[in-house]
Amino acid sequence: MSSAQPAEKIERRKLYQDVMDRLVLLIREGNFEPGDRLPSERELMERYAVGRPAVREALQNLEWMGIITISHGERPRVAEPSFSALMGRLQVTTSQILQHSERSLEELKQARLLFENQMVRLAAEKATPDDVARLEARLEAHRASLPDMTNFLTLDMAFHREIAAITGNSIFPALSEAIIGWLGEFYLELVRAPGSEELTLKEHRKIIDAIAARDGNAAVVAMTEHLTRANALYRQCDTATSKG
Repeated sequence: MSSAQPAEKIERRKLYQDVMDRLVLLIREGNFEPGDRLPSERELMERYAVGRPAVREALQNLEWMGIITISHGERPRVAEPSFSALMGRLQVTTSQILQHSERSLEELKQARLLFENQMVRLAAEKATPDDVARLEARLEAHRASLPDMTNFLTLDMAFHREIAAITGNSIFPALSEAIIGWLGEFYLELVRAPGSEELTLKEHRKIIDAIAARDGNAAVVAMTEHLTRANALYRQCDTATSKG
């Protein structure tokens, strides 16, 4: 007696998904290079025997994915691949996740700590005098930005991105900027804690000194202290402010 197996449901694909797959295949096979124009909507309709809604939905999804760019009145173009653009497109989704999940927020902070520690170690190994000079300039600009908190936060991101650039890995700057951006609204309150601006600048100073000395271990310690920022330090800042 054979037991009946449950039926496996086969999901019905929509026409626009087939159009997307075929266009992506054309691009991957080198039929279209970055900057090239794709066929017009009418040409795609005729080529794939589908209606205008399927073509438009396919193109809109490809634009959201960063595979093509669409300008009003022009045929779509194949986009130039960019990790920065990819990270930017994840901003809305990531922000939504972090807003509704405390665990995800803590996990992202942990991921950032691991990532930036390895990044700063690599930067310390590879930094040239010119690299250190650029970090010094970033620090001075950061200090000069006070008390403009919006600019202060922007320059804080620029400092970490500069460290990422020193590694020579083209993905690191985009990833560093994206993570800080994702944490931005939560990070804003952290940096606005009384006295924390000067603390941030002192921590950046320690990171630069470690990189300049080509001391990877010291750089990791300095970065860890900067990103974790012990609760005792915050209490000291709060106490000092309340007494002032």
